[in-house]
Amino acid sequence: MNIHILSTAPTVEPERYFIAAEKLVQGNPEQRLWPQYTDASGQFFAGVWESEPGAWRVSYTEEEHCRILAGRSRLTATDGTVTEVGPGDEFVIARGYEGVWEVLERTRKTYVIFEALRLSSDPSATPPR
Repeated sequence: MNIHILSTAPTVEPERYFIAAEKLVQGNPEQRLWPQYTDASGQFFAGVWESEPGAWRVSYTEEEHCRILAGRSRLTATDGTVTEVGPGDEFVIARGYEGVWEVLERTRKTYVIFEALRLSSDPSATPPR
């Protein structure tokens, strides 16, 4: 199949998880993930993500396109730049972005991610994800 329709309201049970303690800034938000597509290389994937309120540190090794379906979040870059997003907002987070993702109101988004394989001469280096 070459066309994959992505549902913004999946009916299957999500993967549920919590942020690693060392990344937490505020709260301990449960997060839910509905992966809906992964390419054969494992570098490109898409689906729906949702989180309860809380805040955690992020460090992007991937490129991510997001579309907020519900809720409000605030992204604060390490340089102090603040970006607030809400329903209907679409944006890209570039590889290298570092800061804090804060969910102000339960947030649900669609995501499309590309994460290039890291090339290294170190045989102990492992590719992401």
